[in-house]
Amino acid sequence: MTPEETRTIVTISLLAAFADGQKHERERAEIRRIAEGLAGEGGLHVPSLVQDVLMKRVTVGSAAAVLSSPESRQLAYEMAVGVCDADGAQSPAEQAFLAELARVLGLEAGVAATISQQAETLATVPMSAPASAPVPASTAATAQAAVNEAELDSAILNAAILNGALELLPESISTLAIIPLQMKLVYRIGKAYGYELDRGHIKDFLATAGVGLTSQYLEQAGRKLIGGLLGSVGGGLLRGLGKQAVSSGMSFATTYALGHVAKRYYAGGRVLSAQMLKDAYAGMTREAQGLHARYLPQMQQRARTLDAAQVMNLVRQG
Repeated sequence: MTPEETRTIVTISLLAAFADGQKHERERAEIRRIAEGLAGEGGLHVPSLVQDVLMKRVTVGSAAAVLSSPESRQLAYEMAVGVCDADGAQSPAEQAFLAELARVLGLEAGVAATISQQAETLATVPMSAPASAPVPASTAATAQAAVNEAELDSAILNAAILNGALELLPESISTLAIIPLQMKLVYRIGKAYGYELDRGHIKDFLATAGVGLTSQYLEQAGRKLIGGLLGSVGGGLLRGLGKQAVSSGMSFATTYALGHVAKRYYAGGRVLSAQMLKDAYAGMTREAQGLHARYLPQMQQRARTLDAAQVMNLVRQG
């Protein structure tokens, strides 16, 4: 893939991020932060691409015209779908954007529908049990007495290793699976302490801790793309494992941190303030980053055993 094609796919992803026009300013700020972090990687100045999108200096049509190969056009669509589905099911505005994108890219209807359906499945997969009303404090306290903390710690570590492995895979669907797996981990922890959580509550918890769903996907997929791993076949996986073209530490650290902050939050009866949650998440993320090298071999080994079909099953099963 040429640098110009990479630049164009990043631009299309940013167009997708702002397609619904309703992104919270907090999420917009996160996207700008990510753009600054990606500045200079692969020869791209991503902050200028963000400005081009926000100032409407680029359109879907002008961007799509740059992509000549079927592979680059499909990859652009996959990235855009992932961005739109990262924070949940597509809004009507996002659906309209993706329909127009598929048209100008010249994708076959069946191909576009399959990509979108896979992403929607991941974005809307139910938590492990039906949502219900919050559990009374007395019931939650009883549940806490029976919590096996060592088992939860093991589940958090295993989830972090799995998500670190997913970040090494070349398929865009693997990157999109990271967020629902993180949500399912939070659900499992809340349930262990006596709380039945719905998707809305978990999204609020993640946002309060400082995790932007769209921005997280953009950062993960963007680093894969710029590193030359996303969409690769054959040697793509081995290249990612060998030189760490993408840092699997990001997904490992965020998953590990979310798990332990959720454990602290629900074990304590959900009394942490928003600032306390943010501080706890930031501190735990730094701790997890220090553990990355220790568990990297396990992430690499796990990545060698996964394919796209298994990833879909992992998210469905929880």
